[in-house]
Amino acid sequence: MTDTTGSIAGQRLALRAVLGEDLVLTNAEDMLRYCRDWHGDVTSSAVAVIRPRSTADVQAAIKACRELGLKIVPQGGNTGLVLGGIPDEEDRQVVLTLERMNNIRNIDSDDFSAVVEAGCILAELKDAIAEKGMFFPLALGAQGSCRIGGNVSTNAGGINVLRYGMTRELVLGLEVVLPDGSLFDGLSTLRKDNRGLDLKQLFIGAEGTLGIITAVSIKLSPYPDNVATALLALNSLDDAIALYRRARRDCCDLMSAFEFMPPLAFTLAQEAMPDLAIPLSGDYPAYVLMEISGSGLVDIDDLMHRFLEGVMTDGLVVDGTIATSQAQSRNLWLIREGMNEGQAKRGAHMRTDISVPLSQLAAFVVDAEAAVSEALPDCTSISYGHVGDGNVHLNVLPPDGATLEERHEKIYKAKKVVNVVVDKYKGSISAEHGIGRLKREDFEERLSKTKRDLLVAIKKAIDPDLILNPHCQIDLGAGIR
Repeated sequence: MTDTTGSIAGQRLALRAVLGEDLVLTNAEDMLRYCRDWHGDVTSSAVAVIRPRSTADVQAAIKACRELGLKIVPQGGNTGLVLGGIPDEEDRQVVLTLERMNNIRNIDSDDFSAVVEAGCILAELKDAIAEKGMFFPLALGAQGSCRIGGNVSTNAGGINVLRYGMTRELVLGLEVVLPDGSLFDGLSTLRKDNRGLDLKQLFIGAEGTLGIITAVSIKLSPYPDNVATALLALNSLDDAIALYRRARRDCCDLMSAFEFMPPLAFTLAQEAMPDLAIPLSGDYPAYVLMEISGSGLVDIDDLMHRFLEGVMTDGLVVDGTIATSQAQSRNLWLIREGMNEGQAKRGAHMRTDISVPLSQLAAFVVDAEAAVSEALPDCTSISYGHVGDGNVHLNVLPPDGATLEERHEKIYKAKKVVNVVVDKYKGSISAEHGIGRLKREDFEERLSKTKRDLLVAIKKAIDPDLILNPHCQIDLGAGIR
């Protein structure tokens, strides 16, 4: 197959001829939602959007794109926050969405595993597994839209990392189409397999730069049918860290979530959801949303009450409420989710995804917010995140009335200011969101020569023609030759 014209129109005709009309979108209106990021901050275009229905379709698409000289940007639910799934060269790239590959191939309750296709929506997958009495613990604010292939490709985190780990720790095996169209079939459900290098790890967190994940074997747990959720008020973020240490000791591995929020979280949540009930006043300096869960014979409610009785007696917690129903628990979590929606409603703003040593989390927040306040006194900082894994989302909101250009200038300046503090604390600029295109320059600035050489060597070995997700993570360009 050869495109003699080299034009976009000719490439589109060639793709439809090989793959069929059903698999190829070329109309600008139809392609728009695949070429715009989740928050609507960035809109681009592409030669085409390819929508395979099977692994064989993905293989055929890669081969067709190779012959046409087109690059491929793999995409899951398009809920990422770092532009990892958005094309950036409209005349050279296609988007390949896995959304149609959404079959659950198998759920094995005895094996505590499932084999699912990459396009399965996370929430729907979790519900299907729950019907079998099992639990898949990955939990994200975007779980109603994100897809498991994207979760694996970005090594997603979420609220349950504290107990269950990142996505990497939930993956037993992968099926991946490689850049030459060949298939890596590693869909094992074995818990122990020590036959040399664990090749699936190359593709977890690679953001589609080394292969296209088409199916995943995942590890399941017993369904936690006993859950206790509490919203707690404290006098400081330092007290939140102390409370976490106490909870980690007293509740052990039964603690599944421990989130900290500032009082501004309540305001933002109600801006997004005006009818949302807030069960505590917003007069305290810090808040913690804590959850413990279990199944079987463990009395979770008693554990929560005994734990809170102790920490309130000691003055570590000054106020709080415990959910007495699933609806109340869901309402408490809506505060956490609504806070993000409230920030979005205030317009373009800086979003960060930082990790620092847990012991230094409180000090980092103080130093970073002070640095932002000094450099940008008219902006508002809001820090929140996952105490148990040292993950802080320190976001900066430009003032109301700022133009889009002014917002972008302040976002750029705020990012530079915060990254200086991150480096001081020897932290990471990406705890759970990935690098994508948005953080590529900051990532590359911090790469040692040895690490960069290793990344280039792996890319060159697996994708020497740079066909998969170019400009994502690191920009190799012609320098790889």
